[in-house]
Formats: sequence, structure tokens, C-alpha cells
Amino acid sequence: MTPAARLQAAIEILDSVAGAARDAGAAADTLIARYFKERRYAGSKDRRAVRELVYDAIRALGERPKSGRAAMIGYARAHAPQLLELFGTDGHAPAELVEGDLATQPGLAPQWLMKRLKQQFGSTSEAEARALLGRAPLDLRINSLKGDAALIEGAAPTPFAPRGLRIAENQNVESGAAYQSGLVEIQDEGSQLVCLAAAPMAGQVVVDLCAGAGGKTLALAAAMANSGRLIACDTDRGRLSRLPARAERAGATNIEIRLLNPNREAEMLADLSQAADLVLIDAPCSGTGTWRRNPEARWRLTPDRVLALTALQSRLLDIGASLVKPGGRLVYVVCSLLPEEGHAQFDGFFARNPGFRPAPFQLPTMKTPAPATLLTPLQHGCDGFFIAASSFV
Repeated sequence: MTPAARLQAAIEILDSVAGAARDAGAAADTLIARYFKERRYAGSKDRRAVRELVYDAIRALGERPKSGRAAMIGYARAHAPQLLELFGTDGHAPAELVEGDLATQPGLAPQWLMKRLKQQFGSTSEAEARALLGRAPLDLRINSLKGDAALIEGAAPTPFAPRGLRIAENQNVESGAAYQSGLVEIQDEGSQLVCLAAAPMAGQVVVDLCAGAGGKTLALAAAMANSGRLIACDTDRGRLSRLPARAERAGATNIEIRLLNPNREAEMLADLSQAADLVLIDAPCSGTGTWRRNPEARWRLTPDRVLALTALQSRLLDIGASLVKPGGRLVYVVCSLLPEEGHAQFDGFFARNPGFRPAPFQLPTMKTPAPATLLTPLQHGCDGFFIAASSFV
């Protein structure tokens, strides 16, 4: 592909990404894969160059663009003016630029989201948002069920997680012996710190209420040394179905998988009422803390969507509270940096559940113990998380 053809391909993909963000469609990675599956003639260098161009444009534009062409013109004017010279140059190039062409203005995030981030971070909100749009490294967790160390080329210890490894360049770890044997799992350091804050113990009854595909479940199983009950629950059959194979590879044998019906979770967990030593709620959220991996996610969010998510989080917190036994703990986590999903959500939980009290914990990122903490890419180099702990007295 010529440079002009690559540019046109990026515009076509951006058009799909913007439409999918508007209509709750597929993620950018999926759309890029589909695009090139239908265009086998594109070589690996072409695919890589187009992908980088697409993501450079997504990261540069805070508001969802009206079209892929508007996105690319806006990005090129602000960050890559040499691209403007490719418009209209040959038969595979984007159409020639004309007066009146729409151009999306550069920005960090939609204005309503920037206001929320300013509520959270004050004068550093722009720096925090900028860090959220950087490129994420590849983090691994050494699985203590299989060993205490792993040699991975180019890997170095993560700054905070005791079993974390970080690879700056995106390597194909999954084809390596350490991954295939279950010695390492791909897991962001922030996610590893969540499990460290949860602090499950061997022999306990632990409920992972929103287990998804089981990344945190596997870390909990390792911390429990396969002793006790670990009940991994979710309403998403597709995501939960990935856990058995992952657990087998990791050597995790104390996991019980429970598929829940939406809006019937409490009924289907009645046998665990006040039986759990620990309930971890990694609740569905806006995902603002993971923009490094999914920068187009900020184009998908709306105030109404956040309102619906906070209502769901409140409901899950109350369900989780009913499972905690006296003396047990509930740990609430969201990969969000919005105040209404973090401190405000947990304050509301205490108001509705007077039997619970804040339960201070300490992570390597914290100077002193506290019942809640915020992890961010700017301050800690990992995905963004709000973590809070409580105990039932």
C-alpha cells in the first residue's frame, strides 16, 4: 500500500470506529481486524502502519468525530501536517481537501468528562487525562501456584506489585513456555494491586461477584494457595466460559463457577447469605481508567450511561453486602477515575448498609493505611482503579 492508500484505510476504519462508538458497536481492535480480514493484500507493515495511524488519531481527539475523514483532518492539522499533502494525490488516496471540510478539534476527552476529572484531580486533571491516553506496557503476574520466578526476555519487576513483571515492548508472551505452562498470567499491575488489597487467605470462603473472564479470580486462587472456596460469579456467559481453561492452565483448583441470571443474582446466591469471609466486587464501570488500552471508550460514554452504571454498582454492592459474614470484608473496585463511581459510590454504600465500617488497608503505593485509594497511570504507571474496603461488624 502507498502512504496515501494507508491514509485512506485509516480514514475508513476511523469512520467505523466513530459509528460503533455512537451505536454501541464493536471495539476498535475488532473493527481493525475485520477490515484487514477482508483485504488480504495488505502486508504486515501496512497493517501495523494503519493501526498506529488510527490509534494516534483516536488518542488525539477528545470528542467523537462526525466521520473518519473529519477525524483524520483534525488529527493531521494538529499533529501530522505532512499527511495533508497526501489527500488527492492518487487513485487510492482520500479525496482532495476542499474548503469547508469538517475537522474534529484535538482534545483529551469530551468536555463533560474533563469536568468530572477536574472534580477528581483539580489542577492536575489535564496531566492525568494525558497519561490515560499514553501507551500501556505489558504487565505479567508470576503465578505462585506454579513457581516463584519467571525469566522473560526484556521483562523487569513492576514498581509496586510483588509478583509483577513489565515488558515495555508488546511481545507475543502467549506463545512462550512460561505462559503456556501457567507460570505467568497477563495482568496489569493495577489489577494485581487490587487483589493484594483484597488480601484473601487460605481456607476462606471468597466470592468474586463480577469475575468476568477470571483474571482477578486466578490471582485470588493463587493467594489462597488453592485452599478454601472461591466462587467466581458473573452474568456474562461468554466471558465466564473462558475461566475453566485458564484455571486449568494456572493450576487453580479451588474455583467454583456460577453463572448468574441478570436481576436474579441475590436469589441465585441465597445459599451464601452471610457466609463469605471476603466479597470482591469488580463492578461494571465507565472504564475511564483503561483508556490507554481502549482510547475510543471515551467516545462511547454519555452522562446517562454513567448514571446507569452507578445504579448497577449500587445494586451489586448491596447484593455483595448480603453475602458477607460478621467479621468479613467487602472490597469494591472500579477501573474508573470518576468521582461518582468511586468515593461517592462507597459513601452511599455505608449510608445504605449501616452494619459496615471502613476497613483500612495498605498497598506499596500508599504512605499510610486507608480504607480507599486511587491508582492512576500518571502517579503509579498502571491502569486507573478506585479500590475501597469495608468490614461487616
